[in-house]
Amino acid sequence: MPNLKEVRIRIASVISTQQITSAMKMVSAAKLRRAQDAIIQMRPFEAKLKEILDNLILSTGSEAGVFAKSRPAEKVLIAVITSNRGLCGGFNANVIKAVNQMVKEKYPEQAAKGNVSLACVGKKGSDYYKRVGGKVWETRNELWDGLNYTSVAEFTGEILKLYSEGKIDRVEVVYNSFKNAATQILKVDQLLPFDLTTAANTAKKSDKKGTGLKPDYIFEPDQEQIIQDLIPYALKVRFYRSMLDSYAAEHGARMTAMHKATDNASEMIKSLKLSYNKARQAAITKEILEIVAGAEAINN
Repeated sequence: MPNLKEVRIRIASVISTQQITSAMKMVSAAKLRRAQDAIIQMRPFEAKLKEILDNLILSTGSEAGVFAKSRPAEKVLIAVITSNRGLCGGFNANVIKAVNQMVKEKYPEQAAKGNVSLACVGKKGSDYYKRVGGKVWETRNELWDGLNYTSVAEFTGEILKLYSEGKIDRVEVVYNSFKNAATQILKVDQLLPFDLTTAANTAKKSDKKGTGLKPDYIFEPDQEQIIQDLIPYALKVRFYRSMLDSYAAEHGARMTAMHKATDNASEMIKSLKLSYNKARQAAITKEILEIVAGAEAINN
């Protein structure tokens, strides 16, 4: 059984840790509220924009522009969205695991040729792939510092430029989607090229009467100008929504992890105090026995 001093030191250490985890939980809860409001406001806008864009792609068909044209995926870019900080459970590990599994199962030939590049947003992901020797095309950890549309749109614009120039053939985004404070859903979103099958399904759902007619629009200005402006904008909005989702999911995961850590610390403190009381009681009993034994020895 440990002595009383060791138990007291451990109790003080656990109490100090509990205070830190409790403070981090409250900070994450405050940040989560703002992040949750941002993603809830963004989702309807992004969904409606996607619906308009799907109908536009369907109506223009093969002339939907370079971003909607599918080509063999010889060169792949994977955007890995993690956080800059830890202490958020399996938030970052799940993203990294999903990326590794995707490369192994979906793009093994491209990986063997060195044609799978990574665009890392978040220090945890970039540090991991730099450590294991992954092919990191770009690292943008600073995007999390005051997350805003302008900086994310600039980064997305660089990716669109690579695709339009034919330097990459497919873009995948791996991130955590926010469901609620305790639940994050790992998602893999194909950013480029547009999936025309999805666009066709969207049009069928919007055609409630089942006429099978394509949506008919009057374009002003011309279709080419609409495509040049709307498609890149929609892609930037989609990537920004992924960032907002991941930002809210990070704080939800950290709040949950710190809540569990605080509860575990409380249980540990109870257990240590019980051990301390037992050790103290044993020491007192031992002293009493020694006093009684000494008194009997004197009397005899």
